[in-house]
Amino acid sequence: MTEFLIRKFVKNYQNTDDTRVRTAYGTLAGITGIVCNFFLFAVKLSVGLFMMSMAVIADAFNNLSDAVSSVISLVAMRMAGKPSDKDHPFGHGRMEYIAALLISVLIVAVGMEFLKSSVEKIKNPEALNFSAAAIVFLLISVAVKLWMYFFNRKIGRRIGSEVMNATAMDSLFDAITTTLTLVSIGVYFLFDINIDGIAGLIVSFVVIYAGVGIVRDTVKPLLGEAMDPELADKIGKIVESVDGVAGAHDLIIHSYGPNRYIATIHVEVSVKHTLEEGHNIADQAEKKVLDQLGVVLVVHVDPVELSDSRVLKIRNEVTRVLNILDEELKFHDFRVNFEGEKALISFDLVVPYSYSQEQEHKVARQVVSLMKEINPDYECTIVIDRGILEEVAQP
Repeated sequence: MTEFLIRKFVKNYQNTDDTRVRTAYGTLAGITGIVCNFFLFAVKLSVGLFMMSMAVIADAFNNLSDAVSSVISLVAMRMAGKPSDKDHPFGHGRMEYIAALLISVLIVAVGMEFLKSSVEKIKNPEALNFSAAAIVFLLISVAVKLWMYFFNRKIGRRIGSEVMNATAMDSLFDAITTTLTLVSIGVYFLFDINIDGIAGLIVSFVVIYAGVGIVRDTVKPLLGEAMDPELADKIGKIVESVDGVAGAHDLIIHSYGPNRYIATIHVEVSVKHTLEEGHNIADQAEKKVLDQLGVVLVVHVDPVELSDSRVLKIRNEVTRVLNILDEELKFHDFRVNFEGEKALISFDLVVPYSYSQEQEHKVARQVVSLMKEINPDYECTIVIDRGILEEVAQP
């Protein structure tokens, strides 16, 4: 069914990198969600009012909130597909994250409201009315929600959409809550024990838990999460494959929505290259990354000495010292200036994120001390690099 709908309503459905195709997927998912959830709201509300069941009524209004969520996701996906303009030069892709956040807040609000109603129902329980037809309708709603879970999950994975993933998980939790409601109805009519209020309470907690989880997942990309290691590795390999690049470091990737990345990287090239040659190397790296990955890359060129035997000897000594102290220590931007017998050495020392500030200072002092032991004429200036624009000069 899912594949049929995709093939029927999404043109060029296989080209998921195309913004228009992503928008078409989002439109299909949004309209499907609106239709299904309004249908389930009407069915469950009718059943809930007939049976006088707070759990069913709570579940019905949860479906109504899902319909509103589908409207939000539909609007968001269409807005996210808009091209960049002068006010939003990086496009509108992050609208998907904002929509997912709105949906999650709405889910939490609905859960809190029915938590309150369920507590009241526990205090003042009411008799339930039984109807076989009502039970059948609730079983159908479980089946519909399970289908919606797989439907939205498939679309979410195919186009890498946080909105679709959030909607899929919401559908799964809806199926679980309706099942709990059916259990409470079964307990009442088999054992004459009214646990409707308790079931409503459980439904409320499940809804709130789902909402909070989606909030957590959608806030991450808005705040700025760690770069995708697979994408970072691909960029690094492409850049280092360019003729003339001796090494690359300080890669930073900014996400402006699914599959919309802008990145910066430093590349090391020989000091023997002219300024124009270095510029051409940077251009080649930027073009290869854009052509192969669709990532807009800005390359900063760092000239390094690759042939002076004295510099290479000192570089090897620094490498040996760092390996002795901690194999996770790395360095880049290596420079050596000679003033008579003195060798003025400077480099950026990359330390693990687990290092405290005290450990950073300590390891920098140890490097300076060990290099002095190797040669008293070595003068080291070290900059601690914790990864993302956090560089602190060390004495």
